[in-house]
Amino acid sequence: MSDSPAIPDTAIDQAQAQAVSLQQIELARLIAQYAVTDGVHQTAIAPLNVVRLSQPTLPNHALHKPALCIIAQGQKRVLLGEEVYIYNSAQYLVVSVDLPVMGHVTQATPELPYLCIRLDLDPRDIGDMIMAGELGPRKTEAPARGMFVSEANSSLLDAMLRMMRLLAEPQDIAVLAPLAMREILYRLLQDEQGGMLQQIAMNDSQAQHVVKAIELIKRDYRLPLRIESLAREANMSSSSLHHHFKAVTAMTPLQYQKQLRLHEARRLLFSEVGDAATAGHLVGYESPSQFSREYNRMFGAPPARDVARLRSVGQAQVSPA
Repeated sequence: MSDSPAIPDTAIDQAQAQAVSLQQIELARLIAQYAVTDGVHQTAIAPLNVVRLSQPTLPNHALHKPALCIIAQGQKRVLLGEEVYIYNSAQYLVVSVDLPVMGHVTQATPELPYLCIRLDLDPRDIGDMIMAGELGPRKTEAPARGMFVSEANSSLLDAMLRMMRLLAEPQDIAVLAPLAMREILYRLLQDEQGGMLQQIAMNDSQAQHVVKAIELIKRDYRLPLRIESLAREANMSSSSLHHHFKAVTAMTPLQYQKQLRLHEARRLLFSEVGDAATAGHLVGYESPSQFSREYNRMFGAPPARDVARLRSVGQAQVSPA
């Protein structure tokens, strides 16, 4: 009895592409159901947020927390340092560490709004999976960039759809949402770029030392940065800190601190907390002229004009998604 003929690879690829397309359509429908107005909406599942925007947005600077962002409709452009990441419904974006970024929606209309899921990630959940031996051998490669874009696949979208469907069954959320979250993490970690997610949860990895340095900079961002002290507290040499920190964040520790300071100053000014000189002083600048100069360089306008522009379009400072 002869073997059945093999299914051509092209037919398999077409079937997989069709499955992904149908999943994206359902995902868009569910997001629209729980995000009926423009903005970021938290759902009954704590780490799960849905986003709807009916028009392109101005560039928005913010500190992006670790998260998975899946676009079901529309397109987004994100800048990390000088690197540009563009993704749409064919891809997803993962941020594995706190990163100062600039992002803006580039494709959105009232008829076809931008629809996105942002699922906040907790490295401790990944650590639990490593400790349970669920991820195979530990990866030992050098730290990679803390943000990446990958192609959406049916397995990941299927797990995300099951999490979204739970919103209609609130009595099941407490039991089933953690299971869906665990599968989503597993699918991300199996991605060809998922090694960075695993590294940040591994004890004594270089990536985890970088995470420690990031936490220290965030804690003391108003104070002068001493590289030797930072490296010592992060259990790294100064040269290793500089090399691996830039590998993960695309910037030096000093550049990272500067972005944190300017982001916070912008938030203070947008919230009408003092004038530019006061805001600059509150975030650690001793020189008002240096603050205004660096603010202008980063945001493209002096503090007063920049904040007036933001208020004129009603664009709140929210984490990009």
